[in-house]
Amino acid sequence: MNDSYMDALQQYEGETVSVRRGRGAWVCERTDGIRLLKEYRGTVKRLEFEECILNRLKELGTASVDQYVRNQEGNLLSTAPDGTKYVLKEWFTDRECSLKDNREILTAVSRIAGLHRALRQIPWQEEWDSGSMTAPELSSEMERHSREMKRARTYIRGKRKKSDFELCVMQHFEAYYEQARDAQEGLKRLEGRQSQNRLFLCHGDLDQHHVLIGAGDVAFIEFNQMHRGNQMADLYRFMRKVMEKHGWDQGLGLSMLESYDRVLPAGREDRDCLYCLFLYPEKYWKQLNYYFNANKAWIPDKNTEKLRSLDEQEDSRRRFLEVIR
Repeated sequence: MNDSYMDALQQYEGETVSVRRGRGAWVCERTDGIRLLKEYRGTVKRLEFEECILNRLKELGTASVDQYVRNQEGNLLSTAPDGTKYVLKEWFTDRECSLKDNREILTAVSRIAGLHRALRQIPWQEEWDSGSMTAPELSSEMERHSREMKRARTYIRGKRKKSDFELCVMQHFEAYYEQARDAQEGLKRLEGRQSQNRLFLCHGDLDQHHVLIGAGDVAFIEFNQMHRGNQMADLYRFMRKVMEKHGWDQGLGLSMLESYDRVLPAGREDRDCLYCLFLYPEKYWKQLNYYFNANKAWIPDKNTEKLRSLDEQEDSRRRFLEVIR
């Protein structure tokens, strides 16, 4: 077993009481609190960017977030003798938000709005205008995904004998591709009208795994995808996971939007952006992209079932799109 993580832990103040594996890292009970130690392959500049934002969020007192801990030499990165680099974070023992509990879902959404409001109070700095701190336009991402969908369809269409999965793909491709085209064109028009003043800091990877529910508090973790962009992408990502789990329940969807608006009212452009994001058939694209980049000689039955489940939920999804338009 590689014990280099123990060498890294010794570079921090305090003593380690116990260590267990968790979240692809090591959850450490230390004399100064619960910490998470994990390997890091990014740049120091990226870490400094995250630390700056997380410190400001802590000062604003709006949300609990996983802060970085500097080592005894004052560095964010600690390097073990074998060259492996690590970061240490303040951590939480709370559990992930349950997508089965409507009250937890609505609480999480209202706190997401609070997080977004706090992030809007943090002024953007010129030195952050590079690399992963700024994300490409959402419409550009959609266009890339649509090209990947067409590439998979072209491959499947050229096959003489098609599997059940491939037949499912071909059966509904045109309808989903039309949605993709309409979504990216709508989003491109919005981006053309949108000023830089409507771009704010975003979490970047906001789903139920990164929202922790504690006793009377909510914590947000893993800001390693944080960037400047459209905050509706954060809200969409969380809401889409919920809506898929609940069969596109209109009532729940509208309740989430109301919970968000009570804290941070969404304007017309925000709602139009959210509509375009929901219109794009992301789950369908994911299945095609996985298929195209995997071993096509054997396609798991669960992938075919996922496509069929999409078709079964499509009417409910369309009705939800109509009410938020």
